Amino acid sequence: MRYVTLCSTMLLSVLWAHSSASDVVRLGWAALVDEAAQEFDDPYAALSPEQLSDLVTVVRLRERLESEDIDPDPRARIRARLDDTEATLTDAGVDVDWILSQRWIVAERREAAAMSGNPSVDGLTVTMRGFAIPAPPDADGSEVAYLVPERGMCSHMPPPNPNQMIRIRYPDGERVHRMHEPVQVTGRIDIAPSEQVMRVVDGIVPMRATFALEAETLQSLAQKPIKADGGATSTGAASIAERLRASDSAPPHSAPTQ
Repeated sequence: MRYVTLCSTMLLSVLWAHSSASDVVRLGWAALVDEAAQEFDDPYAALSPEQLSDLVTVVRLRERLESEDIDPDPRARIRARLDDTEATLTDAGVDVDWILSQRWIVAERREAAAMSGNPSVDGLTVTMRGFAIPAPPDADGSEVAYLVPERGMCSHMPPPNPNQMIRIRYPDGERVHRMHEPVQVTGRIDIAPSEQVMRVVDGIVPMRATFALEAETLQSLAQKPIKADGGATSTGAASIAERLRASDSAPPHSAPTQ
């Protein structure tokens, strides 16, 4: 038996039990992120919310001044406001023209960081926990769901970064019964970026996933509502228990029987 030492702190949740290709790796969500892609120069990261807002104002005012359909008096007021905003940024040490010239470069770098999956997990057979979002079946009839790390993502909350979403095809006979059902899945995970636009709850959402997983098993971690003292049903306690199990934070005795 050979054990592999993990150097990256984001991979501490990955447990290697053996060195054979048949091993199943218990994978945490942090391990999906490509650490190398997260390291890039981002001059916007050091700016305060107020400075970011001022930069947006500068862009909008400059665009308005480029229009020829503004009378002299409104144009003078726009120019005065633009000068004041730029002066505020300059006094704070912000090179307005330079940092604006970097905005599309930074946007591309941020997009790459959000998309990039950890190549070390590509092709592994893994077990993961999360919250499943049912999706329309594939053309061949295969059942599909998206796995996300937190309940509410893609509906009441924005979608996660693509490298924090997994497109799952799961076996016949298994079923995701409800939105954001806590589940545990086992199967091969691959870096296979995909995008699908679908309705989630009450809106259309672009589901962008860096990973695809062919599930060998899909197990619901949901439990029936817990009976509180006196026999009353405690749905709140059940919801908390589901969150702990899906986030892999539950104590060992509450883990489902394999």
